Amino acid sequence: MIRSLAALLLLAGAPRTARVSGTVVDAETGKAIPCRVSIRGENGAFHFATSEGNSLPYKKDRGASTEAHVTLSAHPFAIDLPPGTYTVVVQRGKEYVPETRRVEVADKPVELAFKLKRWIDLAERGWYSGETHVHRPPEELPNLMLAEDLNVAFPFSGWVLEAFKAPKEAYKADAKPVEVDRTHVYYPRNTEYEIFRVGGKAHTLGAVFILNHKAPFEEGVPPVKPVVAKARAEGALLELDKHNWPWSTAIAAALRVDLYELANNHMWETDFGFRDFALPAPDYMKIEKDAKGMTEAGWIDYTFQNYYAFLDAGLRMRPTAGCASGVHPVPLGFGRVYVRIEGEFGYEAWLKGLNEGRSFVTTGPMLFLTYKDGLLSGTAESAVPLSRIEIVVNGEVARAVKPANGPAPRGGFLSAVRETVAPEGSGWVAVRCFEERPDKRPRWAHTAPWHVDVPGKPLRPRRVEAEFLVKRVEDEIARSAAVLPKEALQEYEEALQYYKARLADAR
Repeated sequence: MIRSLAALLLLAGAPRTARVSGTVVDAETGKAIPCRVSIRGENGAFHFATSEGNSLPYKKDRGASTEAHVTLSAHPFAIDLPPGTYTVVVQRGKEYVPETRRVEVADKPVELAFKLKRWIDLAERGWYSGETHVHRPPEELPNLMLAEDLNVAFPFSGWVLEAFKAPKEAYKADAKPVEVDRTHVYYPRNTEYEIFRVGGKAHTLGAVFILNHKAPFEEGVPPVKPVVAKARAEGALLELDKHNWPWSTAIAAALRVDLYELANNHMWETDFGFRDFALPAPDYMKIEKDAKGMTEAGWIDYTFQNYYAFLDAGLRMRPTAGCASGVHPVPLGFGRVYVRIEGEFGYEAWLKGLNEGRSFVTTGPMLFLTYKDGLLSGTAESAVPLSRIEIVVNGEVARAVKPANGPAPRGGFLSAVRETVAPEGSGWVAVRCFEERPDKRPRWAHTAPWHVDVPGKPLRPRRVEAEFLVKRVEDEIARSAAVLPKEALQEYEEALQYYKARLADAR
C-alpha cells in the first residue's frame, strides 16, 4: 500500500507529455523520403524526434547562432512533447520546398503528415550536388547524405592544427569512394591543414584542404609544396579555405590552388555569426557593414570580390562549396556545388567535372547557363522569386538582367537569360543571381567562370586588385619573417613576385 501510494505521488509529479508522430513523403510520388526535421518550442528549446529507421540529432552553438535538427531515414518519426506550441520545419536539400507548421500539443496524441513538393530535379538534367568541406564521421554520412540529398561528400580523415606536425587520421580510410547508393557517394581520405600554432606558440596561418589523395600524409606544413607535390602525383585537388586567412593570398599563387570555396563555412542557414573574422577587406571593395560589423551580405560580397581578384590575376581556381558541418552550426550541404555530368553519375565523372569548372555554387537558386562565342544563354530558376541577375566580366558587374520570374516546369520561378557579352581582350565571364526572400536573408547562386583567351591581348587585373594582393603578401611576410623557416618564406616570396608582375601590367 505504501509503495503504491509512493508510485502514484511520483506519477502525479511527472510532467505530462503527448506523443507526436509524423510521416514525410514526396508529394508527387507518395513515397516516404529521408529528410531533416527541426522542432522548436515557444520557449526557444529544441527537441529531437526519432525514426523507426535511423535518426541523427545535431546541435551546434556559436554564440547567438544555433543549429539544431535531426536527420531522419525514410520512416515515420515520433517524439513525446509537453503541452505547448511548437514550430516544426521539414526539409530535404535544395530541390524540395521546405514546409513549416505550427503544432499545438495538449494531452492527446498528434499525428502529422508532411508532403514535400519537389520544385526542381537537377539529376534529370544531369546535375549532381556535392560538398568538399565535411567534418562528419563516415558512419554518419549514409543518413546525412540521403536526408539532404547530397550526391558527393568529402569528409576529412586527417586534420592538423599545428605547424610542422603530421596530421593524425581520425579514422581508418581506404583510398576509394564509398557508395551509399547508386547516386550518393563519399570519398573518405581527405586532409585539412589548419595552422594556428607555430613552434608551440600562437601564430595563425590558415587552412588548406587536400582532397582525393591516396596515402596518409607523414609531413607537416609549412612549407606546403612538398605535400602538394605528393598529393598531385596521386590525383588530389588542392582547395583554398576562406580567402582571408593570413596565408591564403600567398598559397593561392605559390601553389596554384585548384578550388576556391565560394560558399564557405561562415555561410549558415541560422543567423550569421562571424562579423569580424581574420583579415578585413580592403577599402576598394566597399563591403557592407552595420553597427555590429560586417553584415552577412558583406561577407558574401567579400568572398566574391576576393575570388574575382584572384581570377583577374590569372589564377583560374574553380569554385566549390563547403560548410564544415560537424564544426559549425550548419546542416550538411547548406552551400553546395552542382556539377554537370554527361552520361551516368559516377564519382570520377563528378570529380572531373568539378575540376573542369562545369559547375555552379548555390545556397538556394539554380543556374543553367552556357557561354559560347560571346553568347550567354540559359535560365535562372528558384523556389522563390529572384531579385536580380548579374553578369560579371573581369571582376565587375557589367550588366544586370531583370528577372522575369515566370513559372518553372515543376513549380517555382524561371527567368530566361540571353545576352551577348564579352571581355575586351582576354578575360572571363560569370553569372550570379540572388533571391528575393521574405526573411531578407541573402541566398544566391554563382556559375564557374568561362575563360576567354585572345592572342596578343592578355588578361590584366585592375590596379586596385593587384595592389591589394601585393600588399597582403608583403604584410604576411613581415608578420612571419621571424617565425617561419626560410623554405616557407620562399613560397611567400614566389607569390609576391607573381603578384608584382601582375601589378606591373595592371589596368
